[in-house]
Amino acid sequence: MEPAELLAQLPLLAFQAALLFARLGAAAMVLPGLGEEEVPASIRLGLGLGLVLLMFPLLAPALPAPPDEAGEAVRLILIEVIVGLWIGGLARLVVIAMAVAGQAIALLLGLAQAMVPDPALGAMGTATGRLLSLAAVVVVLGTGLYVIPLRALVESYAVLPAGDPFPAGAGAEVFAVAAGESLALSLRLAAPFVLAAIVINVALGLLARIAPQVQVYFVAVPGQVLAGVALLAVIMPPLLGVFAEAARDAFLILPGLR
Repeated sequence: MEPAELLAQLPLLAFQAALLFARLGAAAMVLPGLGEEEVPASIRLGLGLGLVLLMFPLLAPALPAPPDEAGEAVRLILIEVIVGLWIGGLARLVVIAMAVAGQAIALLLGLAQAMVPDPALGAMGTATGRLLSLAAVVVVLGTGLYVIPLRALVESYAVLPAGDPFPAGAGAEVFAVAAGESLALSLRLAAPFVLAAIVINVALGLLARIAPQVQVYFVAVPGQVLAGVALLAVIMPPLLGVFAEAARDAFLILPGLR
């Protein structure tokens, strides 16, 4: 391409790159594994720019030309940001399920008072919640599952072309369903600890009835914690396997891949 032709095409290329960055960059800020709060925002934005450079030759033909009005250009960019956050948020809900399961496990183990900063939940969280949220990130990155949401982002231009209105109603419905499935996954992951907590509390109730003179509370707390930690050590490998399978299934039905 001649320099004069390149200069003539520069406004078009710049607007298309901005549209592409709006969707890919917004998604990169929240994608599991790649958009963690521990990763500085500058690195996440740099990842978004890298995705733009990588995908621009492939996706540029499907991107619209810059409109004549500035307001219309802003509207198009905002729509792309919403789409990117929506797709990234759908993938993020799977990882949040591990953090929620960890919160429930801590409550059942009697460790709910041991609070640590948890960026995954945006506030203070329990030690087991933080442990499981970090384990989820390790699984996503270590098994290569992070590639599936990136592929969904690229394929999303076939079902949600740049410049088309965002289907807010359908998008909210899909997000609500994904949130429900995330909660169901967290309950499945915490199910062994729910059963253990029921057994322990029933046993302690029987002990309190049989031997009222025993200080059940002082016996129960350390015993419950020790039993729960031992159960967590035994359950952790299959728990991560269940999460990896559920995450793969959830990622494969992201918009653009289903």
